[in-house]
Amino acid sequence: MVNQRAEPTVPALVAPPSSPSAPATADVSESATTTTPVASSRAGAGPSVGAASAAYSPPGFGASYLHNPKPSYPLMARRRGLEGVVRLDVRVSAEGIPTGVKIRESSGHESLDEAALIAVWHWRFSPARRGGEPVEGAVVVPVRFNLEGDTGG
Repeated sequence: MVNQRAEPTVPALVAPPSSPSAPATADVSESATTTTPVASSRAGAGPSVGAASAAYSPPGFGASYLHNPKPSYPLMARRRGLEGVVRLDVRVSAEGIPTGVKIRESSGHESLDEAALIAVWHWRFSPARRGGEPVEGAVVVPVRFNLEGDTGG
């Protein structure tokens, strides 16, 4: 299956970019996340008896061992003094790999939205768990672009 890249202001699935961006400052806080369990799409992988009562823990992205880089702060956005928060809906596989990333709430600046999308496609997540077993899940990832803490050039 081939993923297609959509404009960042359109809340559609986008493919990961082919080139990484240079690091800059963005504040990503896991405390403001919203999570949603995702039903498995594998054939015959429906919930088992008692699965509904199994404890569910959502995907995570804040653990230091995941080494998720901060998004690149676009040079033109930095020069123009643009700041904002992008909220991304991220579908996460049972292996902790993003399988879908789309904009839930735009920062109001296309370049910041795009930088957030690019970075999060490269992240790794702690997968959601149900009954101790890794499962697909979804999480809302807020990405804050703030010039005050920016040390990039």
